[in-house]
Amino acid sequence: MNIGEAAARSGVPAKTIRYYEDIALIESADRTANGYRAYSQEDVHTLRFIASARSLGFTVAQCRDLLALYRDRERSSADVKAIAASHVAEIDDKIEGLRAMRATLSTLMRKCHGDDRPDCPIIEELAAGSAPEPDKK
Repeated sequence: MNIGEAAARSGVPAKTIRYYEDIALIESADRTANGYRAYSQEDVHTLRFIASARSLGFTVAQCRDLLALYRDRERSSADVKAIAASHVAEIDDKIEGLRAMRATLSTLMRKCHGDDRPDCPIIEELAAGSAPEPDKK
């Protein structure tokens, strides 16, 4: 099948498939006599695997590791779990950072009157380059 069909079947855009080939996340597809890429059902399955992992926020490097483990029938599930656990820790850190951002913005919003006056603590804090610490509740 050509790249368009592989993209449709896998849900991965053709441009992304080409990118994955360029960075050697997937092997470059064989070429037909007229130079078109030819993908197999196995390639589509691999692309779906990557798409699933990416939808969970795994990085390309983590996807590379997961693919290697997927292909290794002698793998240890502990190795797979370790990658997942590391990713969960990264997600937790991001959530903590987002909560801190939200708290800071909420603090700034409480300081702003939100009326027709030009004075705005939000703008002033951003211009000063120092956001306040969020109020502790």
